Amino acid sequence: MEMQGTRVPILLAIGTIAVALSTVVFGLLSASQTMQNTGNIKAIGVGVYTDSGCTTKAEHVEWGALTPGATRNFTLYVRNEGTINVILSMTTNNWTSSQASTYITLTWNKQSQTLGRQTTTPAILTLKVAANITGVSNFGFNIVITGTEII
Repeated sequence: MEMQGTRVPILLAIGTIAVALSTVVFGLLSASQTMQNTGNIKAIGVGVYTDSGCTTKAEHVEWGALTPGATRNFTLYVRNEGTINVILSMTTNNWTSSQASTYITLTWNKQSQTLGRQTTTPAILTLKVAANITGVSNFGFNIVITGTEII
């Protein structure tokens, strides 16, 4: 009978050790990476602003620290400062790390949309980092927002 009474504490001790070891092993198998970034904005044929009143020109986006698999949004305001309608487009160039452009994408919700003369629209930039990103710790690039006149 005494043998059965000592089995319970031993089993509890073994169970506690197993949980502790699995936590340690899981901690050793998981990893994360944080990346810093900055982005410069160049506007062609339109004005790009940080506020809806279009009083502060947007010249820079600070995406902050990002981890693999992260998605981050940034809202800008695009104003057609001309006298005819334009079609909006956005590209990126001058990546500080060519490897970063393989794993990081920037899109927006205004690609190929028409913007009327003297009107403003909010635009959401979406930066996505691939979950399998490797070899990149810092990156930067230029964001080029263009309004092409409709003739």
